[in-house]
Amino acid sequence: MEIQPWWRGAVIYQIYPRSFMDANNDGIGDLAGIITKLPYVKSLGVDAIWISPFFKSPMKDFGYDISGYREIDPMFGTMADFDQLMAQAKEQNLKVIIDQVLSHTSDQHPWFIESRQDKTNAKADWYVWADANEDGTPPNNWLSIFGGCAWQWEPRRQQYYLHNFLTSQPDLNFHNPEVRKAVLENVKFWLDKGVDGFRLDAINFCFHDKELRDNPAKAPADRQGRGFSEDNPYAFQYHYYNNTQPENIAFMEEIRGLMDQYPGVVTLGEISSEDSLQTMAEYTQGDKRLHMAYSFELLTPDGSPSYIRQTVEALEGKLADGWPCWAIGNHDVTRVASRWATAETRELQSKMFNALLASLRGSVCSYQGEELGLSEADIAFDDLQDPYGITFWPTFKGRDGCRTPMPWQSAEVNAGFSQVERPWLPVSEQHQAHAVAVQENDQASVLTAYRTFLNWRKTQAALRFGEIEFLVSDDEKLVFTRQYQGEKLLVVANFTDQPISYQLSTEKVQLLDGHGFSLPTISQQTNQLELSPFQIAYLVI
Repeated sequence: MEIQPWWRGAVIYQIYPRSFMDANNDGIGDLAGIITKLPYVKSLGVDAIWISPFFKSPMKDFGYDISGYREIDPMFGTMADFDQLMAQAKEQNLKVIIDQVLSHTSDQHPWFIESRQDKTNAKADWYVWADANEDGTPPNNWLSIFGGCAWQWEPRRQQYYLHNFLTSQPDLNFHNPEVRKAVLENVKFWLDKGVDGFRLDAINFCFHDKELRDNPAKAPADRQGRGFSEDNPYAFQYHYYNNTQPENIAFMEEIRGLMDQYPGVVTLGEISSEDSLQTMAEYTQGDKRLHMAYSFELLTPDGSPSYIRQTVEALEGKLADGWPCWAIGNHDVTRVASRWATAETRELQSKMFNALLASLRGSVCSYQGEELGLSEADIAFDDLQDPYGITFWPTFKGRDGCRTPMPWQSAEVNAGFSQVERPWLPVSEQHQAHAVAVQENDQASVLTAYRTFLNWRKTQAALRFGEIEFLVSDDEKLVFTRQYQGEKLLVVANFTDQPISYQLSTEKVQLLDGHGFSLPTISQQTNQLELSPFQIAYLVI
């Protein structure tokens, strides 16, 4: 068999450290907590972990506002804890991917503290500064994802600075080569620590339009949110100028040049642009940009067979020689078990969606709790932590509902996450019944199905590396093939709560077993595949 890079076809398990496991009982998860759960993660059959930010930060955006890129925030532990985590992950044969937030810093980062003082200091041009209009208004109409104007007045400089996210997250000026050099030096620090890859947060936001041109208005019918609330004015514009600039392509190549000095390291870019699929294709083109990219296209409320097919085919048509990475959940969106499933059939649907995700061509990001089929937690306003949700309450409740602590033990305080009386977010009572300990030895559980499938998938080269071709997508089912080195698999997924049939085109088929799903039947009279509700079938054809 052809030797593939470890990350091709890999399943990457996303850990949100604040909510994974609290080892020191302060109510917040930490690196030591992750270490205690690495054997569990390994047992899932995943290949790597991606750890969301644990760097020094004032935590205005829970670690995505970094004030010290080479420091561990004391909330999460020490550098010694990180070194131990790396060593333990290696023993478990798990790769470690960490977040890098390059486009912006915290307003408490030393670079910004210096830059904001005046227009002549050594860091004066390290952030995006602009003069006010004659009437004192901001230089253009750019908006922040978190609501309102993307410009904040700084009285010391008598100028505005750009923030695509919170006002406490000023954007770096990547047109300045010194900024790019300093950013890459921070990345190199973690490469030298031995990490296996980086998930690059909001990587298409690094450059802005030098001319600061206004973004054009978007018609109401076209205001489809990509990971942000539809009542957010951010959706009222085409964001042609505040992100995804042509200059960013060369920076992707600078990043790749650094990565290539460390064999086996992978880059995974997060993309949210006006045409995210096109941007993914551009950012992974050739062998000199990012290794992989993912977008919000499957993180939407639409989980229909036709939409999934349309999304995957659209990317396949643009991707050329790039490699996709797919996710149906993460720390920024409503949990997939609430977006795509119904309460009555959530467990069956969760099993099928997890398997379907891992059957698409590409690598996979699987968010903690998806292996348990966790639904979105209902958070009271008084318990909200997310500034995004606080701003847009009640029409949009923010991201806290998908960030609540992992339930480990149903009968213990805080489901075994922490012994503290009140953790940073409350543990969902609904999640207690779906705790790891409850599902661990239940052969019918979502967790058992997840483990069984991923370990079986390791034996199926066609699912990990093969080409994909869609045959059918209607209201009931999604049908496609995966083909690799002479082997061709047929995948048929029933999206309904009723039995369905699929007409096979040949009698020369072999049903595959061992994936954890019951086997469908094939009618000898009609040569039809008969699937039960939310069943997924795998056949060699």
